[in-house]
Amino acid sequence: MPQHLDLILTLTGGLAVALVFGFLSLRLKLSPIVGYLLGGVAIGPFTPGFVARTDVAEQLAEVGVILLMFGVGLHFHPRELLAVWRVAVPGAVVQIAIATALGVLVTSWFGWSLSAGIVFGLAIAVASTVVLLRVLSDFGVLHTRPGHIAVGWLLVEDLFTVLVLVLLPVFAGAGGTSGTGAALSILGALGKVAFLVAFTLVVGRRLIPMLLAHVARSRSRELFTLTVLVIALGIAVGSAKLFGASMALGAFLAGMVVGQSDFSTRAASEALPMRDAFAVLFFVSVGMLLDPASLLDNAGLIAGTLVVVLVGKPLAALLVVLLLGRPAKTAATVAIALSQIGEFSFILAVLGRQLGILPENATPVLVAVSIASITLSPLLFRLVDPLARLLPELRRPSGGVERPQTDEVALRRVVVVGYGPVGQTLVALLRDNGLHPTVVELNHETVQVLRQRGIDAVYGDASQHTVLEQAGINSAAGLVFAASGAPDAVVREATMLNPRLLVLTRTTYLREVPQLKSAGATVIVTAEAEVALAMTEHLLDELGATAEQLDRARDKVRHELFA
Repeated sequence: MPQHLDLILTLTGGLAVALVFGFLSLRLKLSPIVGYLLGGVAIGPFTPGFVARTDVAEQLAEVGVILLMFGVGLHFHPRELLAVWRVAVPGAVVQIAIATALGVLVTSWFGWSLSAGIVFGLAIAVASTVVLLRVLSDFGVLHTRPGHIAVGWLLVEDLFTVLVLVLLPVFAGAGGTSGTGAALSILGALGKVAFLVAFTLVVGRRLIPMLLAHVARSRSRELFTLTVLVIALGIAVGSAKLFGASMALGAFLAGMVVGQSDFSTRAASEALPMRDAFAVLFFVSVGMLLDPASLLDNAGLIAGTLVVVLVGKPLAALLVVLLLGRPAKTAATVAIALSQIGEFSFILAVLGRQLGILPENATPVLVAVSIASITLSPLLFRLVDPLARLLPELRRPSGGVERPQTDEVALRRVVVVGYGPVGQTLVALLRDNGLHPTVVELNHETVQVLRQRGIDAVYGDASQHTVLEQAGINSAAGLVFAASGAPDAVVREATMLNPRLLVLTRTTYLREVPQLKSAGATVIVTAEAEVALAMTEHLLDELGATAEQLDRARDKVRHELFA
C-alpha cells in the first residue's frame, strides 16, 4: 500500500474512532479522553478489524505533543501561580515527591529497576490539565479560592513536567559515562537549555508580537492561524536542532511568549483547534499500544498504581493543604481534583520508552489507570463536601470558610461586540449609566487605544468561545452585538456559555429575525424595520398627524413587520 495512503487511512481512522468513542463517552458523562483512548485500542494491532499504522500514528502524535505543550505555555499565567504560591508550590513539590516514591515502591515489588520506577512514579504524579479544569468547571468551583489553588497546583506540576522532559534525556545519556563526564554532559545540556530559554523569552518577546501585529493588520484569519502554527512548530523544531533541547520545551516557551502578548486570546481561539485535532490523535496513538490481553497479566501492577493515584496522591495533597493552614473544604477540593492522570503521564511514558528506561508493559498499565481514574474523577468529586465534614478537627480557626469570590464589576458587565459607530455610542452610554462594557474587537489598534483609555477590550473573534470567556461572558449581565457582520454564531456561543444572558443584537434583514430568536437573542433591532418606522413617522408628522396617531402607526408597523 502506498505510504501516503497509509497516512490518510490512519488519520481518517484515528479521527473517526475518536469521534465515535468520544461522543459515547460524553453521553455517558465521562471525559472524552476516555473515548479517545478506547478508540485507539479499537484500531490498534491487538484488536480485530481495521488496524491503523502505529508508526504513522506516532508521527502524527508528535505534532500533537508539540501543540499540547504550546497550549500549556499559552495558558500559563505567572500571576495566577503567584496568587496561590504559598500553597501550590510546596504542596505540589511534596505531593510529586510522595507519589514518585510510592510509584517506585509499587514497581519494585514487580521487579522494576530504580530508574524505571522513578520515571513511572513521575508519570503518575502529574494530573491531567483537561480533566481537572473540566471537573472544577462542572462543579462550579473553578473561580473559587479552592479552584484557584488547584489550578496553581496544576501549573507547578506542568512546569515540573517540562523540566523532567528536558533533563530526562540528559541523565539517560550520561548514565554510562564517568562521574566527571556525566557532570560535564549535564552542565553542557543545561547551559544550552538556559540559553534557549533566555533567547526565546528576551528576543522572542520582542519579535513575535511584532510579527503577529504585522499579520493581524492584514485582517486575514488564515494568515494569522498559519503564523501561530509556524511559531509553535518552528521554535519547537529549532530548540531540538539548534540547542539539543526537547521540542516540548521549545513549544512551551513559544506558547509562553505568545500568551504574554495581546494576541494570546486570538491565538487560543483560532489556532488551537488544530491543537485539539492532533491532541486527539496523540491519545489515539497511546490507546493503540494497549493490548487488552495484557491487562490480566498486569492486574497487580494496575491495581497498585490505581491505589497510588486514587488514594496516595489525594491523601498527600490533603495533608499538605491542611498543614499549611487551609480549610478542610479547600484541602478536599484540591486532593480529589488531582486524583487522576492524563496527557502528561503519557508524554513522560513515551519519552521513557524511547530512552529505554521503561519496560514495554508501562504504557498499557498507564492507559488502564488513566481510563479508570478519569472515569472515576467526576464521581469522586461528589465526596468533597462529605470529606470536608469529616475533618473539622483539622481546620485552623484562622483559615475560615472559603466562599466563591464575588466580582461586583462582573455583575454589571456588558460585553459589546464591535467598536464601530454603533459600538462607540453604546459603550459611552453604558459607562455613563454605571455599567462596565468589555469590547470585543478584531482591530488590534482599536483594542490598544481602548485599553489606554481604561476600557476593557479583548482582541479576537467573538464567535470563538475562548474569546468570549476572556471577555467575561460567563458572569456578564448582557451581550450587545454592535458589529456589522452576521451575529448568529456569536449569539449561539454566548448563550451556550451563559444561558441567562440578556442578548441585544442588530441585523439588516427582517427575514433573519426568526433565526436569531432561535439562537437565543432577546432583543433584535433590524435595519429594515427601523427605516420603515422612521419614514412612517416623518411622513405622518409632515401631514399633521397627532401624537396618538403616530403611536398607533408605530404599533401597526411593528406588528405587521415582525408578524
